[in-house]
Amino acid sequence: MQSRWDDSSLQALISSCAEQGVNEDLAIRTYTTRLLGQEPRLVLHGGGNTSVKTRMPDALGCEHDVLCVKGSGWDMGTIMPAGLPAVELAPLAGLARVSTLSDADLVATQRRLLLDPYAPDPSIEAVLHATIPHKHVDHTHSNAIVSLTNQPNGEDIVRDLFPDTTIIPYVMPGFMLAQMVCKQLEESPGAKHLILMCHGVFTFHDDPRQSYEDMIRMCAAAEKRLDAGAARPFLPARLPAEAPEASEIAPLIRGALARPGDVEGRPDRWILDFRSSDQIRAFVDGAHVGDYATRGNASPDHSIRIKRFGLVAPAPESGKLDAFAEGLSVGVRNYCNAYDAYFERNNARSGGGLTQLDPVPRIVYVPGVGLFGVGKSAREASVCADIAEATVDVISGAEGIGTFVALPEEDLFDIEYWSLEQAKLAKSVERPLNRQIAIVTGGASGLGLEIARLLRSEGAEVAIFDIHAERVHQAASEIGAMEVVCDVTVPRAVEDAVRKVVCRHGGVDVLISNAGGAFRGSLDCVDDALFRRAFELNFWSHHLMARECVRIMEAQGTGGAIVFNVSKQALNPGPGFGPYGTSKAALMALVRQYAIEHGASGITANAVNADRIRTMLLTDELVAERAAARGVTHEEYMRGNLLKREVTAGDVAEAFLHLAKATKTTGAILTVDGGNVAAMVR
Repeated sequence: MQSRWDDSSLQALISSCAEQGVNEDLAIRTYTTRLLGQEPRLVLHGGGNTSVKTRMPDALGCEHDVLCVKGSGWDMGTIMPAGLPAVELAPLAGLARVSTLSDADLVATQRRLLLDPYAPDPSIEAVLHATIPHKHVDHTHSNAIVSLTNQPNGEDIVRDLFPDTTIIPYVMPGFMLAQMVCKQLEESPGAKHLILMCHGVFTFHDDPRQSYEDMIRMCAAAEKRLDAGAARPFLPARLPAEAPEASEIAPLIRGALARPGDVEGRPDRWILDFRSSDQIRAFVDGAHVGDYATRGNASPDHSIRIKRFGLVAPAPESGKLDAFAEGLSVGVRNYCNAYDAYFERNNARSGGGLTQLDPVPRIVYVPGVGLFGVGKSAREASVCADIAEATVDVISGAEGIGTFVALPEEDLFDIEYWSLEQAKLAKSVERPLNRQIAIVTGGASGLGLEIARLLRSEGAEVAIFDIHAERVHQAASEIGAMEVVCDVTVPRAVEDAVRKVVCRHGGVDVLISNAGGAFRGSLDCVDDALFRRAFELNFWSHHLMARECVRIMEAQGTGGAIVFNVSKQALNPGPGFGPYGTSKAALMALVRQYAIEHGASGITANAVNADRIRTMLLTDELVAERAAARGVTHEEYMRGNLLKREVTAGDVAEAFLHLAKATKTTGAILTVDGGNVAAMVR
């Protein structure tokens, strides 16, 4: 690890902050915090914290000595000055001398000491920072340092490598840790830095660069010590000769992890994030992975995200995935039962009254393949996968020089069920389509984009399929979706595109089969090639997409929803649109056939029948042409229905959303046209 300090970048940030009224101390602190936060071997996803002692005015202009400390939940890698709220320094430091203080009281007191009452909560370790008599304080959870501390003789290893450091035995972060550090610093006022056993490292100095580079120097020294150990510490296991691809087993993992939900037909599913590397493969392919992967987390705060350890799955073999699925289901069941027992004994130890979290593992290690992060969203799954990679790195380093030892389960439980985290749990609310993975074809514009946007707003992870690369990139960027360029009329392209979604998120739960085209012509004279293209896009593409997605849904075993875009032409054909009407009529038959064949698996197949909505198919020019042919105005044409109301893309998107969420409707055609008697299904 090397210093990334750059004076020109620092000066640029200082100048930018000055224009916004941010003082130089806070600007420098923002810069060094980002340097630390952008190194994943030091901190991950809200972990770690930093501070600076300075002077700032309150709302009345009165100057105060303050501690600007990282706000709770802020990510160090992208932090802004607002993420380092100012707290009155003297009374904050004085809290370390209070005999007892609950977490709730500590948070409330820290908030009372904020200069800005609207600022974020200061870090739970703010008191600790306040007790350190140096201007700049840096704290990270360095992988290399933790690999050294988490050993049977970790303290001896640390003292040998850093003879001038001050070692702090493990204490739960927060008030008790602040008290211990305060006492230690009173006994050793010349302390240069702190190493917290099974936790991390603190460096501090009045010079911000010195504090930062001390951190880098210590972590580099720890890495060098680990490099002297065994490069490949894990004895390889005997694995099947040929392992399946991650995309083949991901749906099986999602199925095994799914649990019954509150609504019949709507299970609690999970999003996956797959990772593999040489280091990960050496770890998961080890003969004793079931031991070292389940001893406990590298850092106690990781328990909040990934529980105390992950699940080790059986090694899958190509062509024998049924056996893998069966063994995986047993493994998940055993893991959940063990978690229930872990909660019961530790809840009793803690006096009872805690709310049990779900027992589902957040990491799945698969020998011969890699690891999967598990979450309620793609973001959460990615965070879990990142932490899993850090766990692999820490344990690999520790095993290379000795034996990895985790904290006792009681300590890990106390972090996982921290009162502050329980309070967050009580406030958390999931959106209706959280945990769902949806594909929208023809999703880069018009109705498809409107549907994709609505699905995202409801919490789904969305993949936009479209043939236009620039459009799909722009649409996906706009709504935070996955972009997939695909010609849905080509079987191999469809297979590859769906596989990309499975590799990214783990499976498919919802297919909005929307792509289509309004091919025109009379049947007696239409070009055969155009007629075939109409069927390729308006019929065959829907079958290709549905067939591939159904395969994934069947493998998951948790049901699913397919919603097709048909047209009033399927029920009320008009002259001059033979290729369009006949291909859409065939699509309507396809909808019903999928409903018949896959209903027993809990997979719904429905369709939306819309008419006269402004999209790339129904352009203003085409509306003008049709209105003129009927002798009506543009507006009269768009409102030419029983209700005399124009139907918008948003109206139709709501219908798609309804059918995507419906669990007891299949084979249905939902009409959204303002009322057209000739197109009524019944």
